[in-house]
Amino acid sequence: MEPEKVILYYCFTPLDDLDAVLLWQRTLCESLGLKGRILLSPHGINGTLGGPMSAIKRYIKQTKEYPGFKRTDFKWSEGTGEDFPRLRIRVRDEVVTFGAPGELKVDARGVIGGGQRLRPSEVNQLVAERGDEVVFFDARNAFEAKIGRFRNAIVPDVKTTRDFVREFDSGKYDHLKDRPVVTYCTGGVRCEVLSSVMKNRGFNEVYQIDGGIMRYGEEFGDRGLWEGSLYIFDNRMNHEFSDEVVTLGRCERCDAPTSKFYNCANLACRKLILLCATCKSDNISTNCSPQHEEL
Repeated sequence: MEPEKVILYYCFTPLDDLDAVLLWQRTLCESLGLKGRILLSPHGINGTLGGPMSAIKRYIKQTKEYPGFKRTDFKWSEGTGEDFPRLRIRVRDEVVTFGAPGELKVDARGVIGGGQRLRPSEVNQLVAERGDEVVFFDARNAFEAKIGRFRNAIVPDVKTTRDFVREFDSGKYDHLKDRPVVTYCTGGVRCEVLSSVMKNRGFNEVYQIDGGIMRYGEEFGDRGLWEGSLYIFDNRMNHEFSDEVVTLGRCERCDAPTSKFYNCANLACRKLILLCATCKSDNISTNCSPQHEEL
């Protein structure tokens, strides 16, 4: 039986005829039997797809034939098309919704004025050379960091990416403007935008991890600066890079170590619950609670 895989990818490039790109991508994915999510905006594309490996390879080849997507960086992950309920392709004002579509500028080479990209080995080198001066800055929603984050990282109290602009404009992080700041997120797309937002607000030395946590974890597993599990937005919920993973999350009911999020049993509630296996087996644990974290 053919193995199945999941790919994560994005590309910042100007897109004019979004309806045509959407129709092409939908036709391509449906013809290959792929499922997942794709977001399109005037700034580019961001996607996560799963399915048979041969179909994924054909998708990559044909997508890269589009001139604007030639330099798209595709990251492979364990998983299948069954990790996604269906194929969803949407057009939005922003590839990542920071609530500032007019602020982001892109050209054929990508984001204009974003942070300097660092390969995973260069991240470690920067920390080795400059030590505690380096600040890791989480570009994800705060709940994602409950189960995994870079060592000593700053995790802003945000529920959605829309909250970041407000956080920076409040002046809360102005003391970091002259320190080396390494932004990070799952696959790189959120910190592409966040690093630009930060530089626009006077942060002088901003970096982003090329390929995000996913690429860093693939290279260093659990023997680098990353600690814990990686939250992902599909039915897998989390990803671990090795069997040496440290469990950082705590069960909402009994405080036992866990890295497993579960959906609330209330279908009207779009929230997640962090539970250990024992508490998950008690049906009452998945009922609504003030502790639930918003998606």
